[in-house]
Amino acid sequence: MSDAAVRAAGDEPGRPRRRLRTRRIVRVGLLSIAGILVAAVVGILVWSQVRVMDAEAEPLAAVRADARIAMSEVDGSLVLEPAAGPGGVGLVFVPGAKVQAEAYAAILADVVADDDVTVVITRPWLNLAFFDPRPLSSFTDLVPGVETWLVGGHSLGGVRACQMATDADGLVLFGSYCATDLSASGLPVLSLSGSDDGLTTPQKVDDNRHLLPAGATFVEIAGASHASFGDYGPQAGDGTPSISPADMRAEVTAALSALVASLPR
Repeated sequence: MSDAAVRAAGDEPGRPRRRLRTRRIVRVGLLSIAGILVAAVVGILVWSQVRVMDAEAEPLAAVRADARIAMSEVDGSLVLEPAAGPGGVGLVFVPGAKVQAEAYAAILADVVADDDVTVVITRPWLNLAFFDPRPLSSFTDLVPGVETWLVGGHSLGGVRACQMATDADGLVLFGSYCATDLSASGLPVLSLSGSDDGLTTPQKVDDNRHLLPAGATFVEIAGASHASFGDYGPQAGDGTPSISPADMRAEVTAALSALVASLPR
């Protein structure tokens, strides 16, 4: 037998062991990756449910008591309608991360009562807009009869609203900006921001304004913080607002009313 044959024969018994070790290493690696993924998913699930920012009781009670507004739960979304019934314009509004839908009822109430706008406030899956893939029609279909639809949102909800905006007749941003390029869309856009917003800072809004159409309306509300756009209390990392809740609602209502009035119907 040649030297090569002897060496080859001598290698044979070791090959199955090497293959076994390789398979064991691959199996351990795959289990480790699977464990990391499971831990990450569990972590996100736990984080998304912990410290959800609930609506403040008093502003919400005032909306419930307002005879001009009918508030109801429809297929998992919060719907605010004029007491006389839905008008011709609707707004689908996406909450910020881990903010309860009801926290936006008070700031949107006057545009419902005064401008006959029907508002659908979504409840994003896992309380995070990015984990909710439902299209705009999932929410507009909840209120048949409304023909003109705006989509909007606060903070992370506004980023998600930008993704749905091409299916809407206009876009509304509360303390937010787009990561989607809508500059060529021609959509009517209203961007409301706060001068004292510590999260969506005025600089961030300005840095991303090129992603919106040239005709977009930008309104910076003096003294408003990030949390001024809802009624859920102070938020970590935010600035300190100097505008009163009543004045904040008046500013937001005036800007929204002007946008609604400009829409073709």
